[in-house]
Amino acid sequence: MEPAQWLADYRDRLERAADGARQARESLEQAGATARSPRGEVTVSVNAAGVLEGVALTPAARRLEADALAVLIVTTAREAQRLAGERMADVMAGYLGDGPALTRLTRHLSPEVVR
Repeated sequence: MEPAQWLADYRDRLERAADGARQARESLEQAGATARSPRGEVTVSVNAAGVLEGVALTPAARRLEADALAVLIVTTAREAQRLAGERMADVMAGYLGDGPALTRLTRHLSPEVVR
């Protein structure tokens, strides 16, 4: 292969990789999740990394005992984190494909999230 052709092919591969990385980043920026408690007293939002972004309580939450409300918030936050992890795994699987890199990236997720 001619050096000029090899270099052109290499640049094309780099551009495709950069485009894929940009698309993955944009998808991950939107991969957060929101979960609502079964009766709707609590709504929790997290970003793609599972970091808490918001908690909303309805008036019905005021009728709960403090300990019950705390458990409900934590349980709802875990569900939002699970959903965000699922979305993150889907985005990264599309970018990385199934393999060691995806396994390494998703090893901290709960088993039901990882394929």
